[in-house]
Amino acid sequence: MSTETTRAAVPLPPATGGVAPRTARPSVWRAFTALLWRDVFVTGREFVTFVLQVVLQPVFLLFVFGKVLTELGFTSAAYADVLLPGVVALAAFLTALQNTAFPLVIDFSFTKEIEDRLLAPLPTALVAVEKIVFSTLRALVAALVMFPISWWVLGSLPVTWSDVPLLAAFLVLGSLVGASMGMVMGTFVKPNRINVVFAVVLTPLLFTGSTQFPWPALEQLRWFQVVCAVNPLTYVSEALRAEMAPDVPHLPLGLCAAALAGFLVVFGVLGLVGFRRRALD
Repeated sequence: MSTETTRAAVPLPPATGGVAPRTARPSVWRAFTALLWRDVFVTGREFVTFVLQVVLQPVFLLFVFGKVLTELGFTSAAYADVLLPGVVALAAFLTALQNTAFPLVIDFSFTKEIEDRLLAPLPTALVAVEKIVFSTLRALVAALVMFPISWWVLGSLPVTWSDVPLLAAFLVLGSLVGASMGMVMGTFVKPNRINVVFAVVLTPLLFTGSTQFPWPALEQLRWFQVVCAVNPLTYVSEALRAEMAPDVPHLPLGLCAAALAGFLVVFGVLGLVGFRRRALD
């Protein structure tokens, strides 16, 4: 048999333009949404427990300072307008922070559940971003629940539909900052120190975030005003106060947005670096 006949008898592979066929890779976006949906689904099954955990402290703060002290005559009725934006900001910020930091400590140290997530067809950074996005969603739910509760406790709600876009934007931005800060704490703090760190950080964060008072009113306490300016919660409280109680002294919205954007970049970068470091350990 001739060489030409042998070559003709061998079937040739289909033309691929000189490029070897590639194996289909799972979609990164599909994997990201699958992880996010799993977390949302689990939260949905424990929704009542979740709501009780995140709104109990802000509700009692609003009830005691905005209702009880007002009824007793120790504060004026106008103080509720000052307090309400700060309480909503506090609910969103702390929910985002705690729901990022504590699960990360558990996942990296005890359950090792993070290893399953790292095996997903996602870059390591996107696994961390999914954690931040999920905590932000939980924070927004906590803030949303606070509005009908505030109306029930105080008897009024100084919010109009025109306020919703800016309120939503600053709640999202503040929740992202809180979640990024939680990412830093959850990845840089050792598991056996996380309770101590939270005890040291949480109380100053709560009382220097301008939740119970407007920041511009601290002019006579300049040192405390400077301390409050370092707290990112201050700018969330002031932004919400600017929309919900515009007659109360407040920081400009542009300054609040710029400050929160700066905090987001700093804590976001540090959080991603810390997450990658822990993931590679």
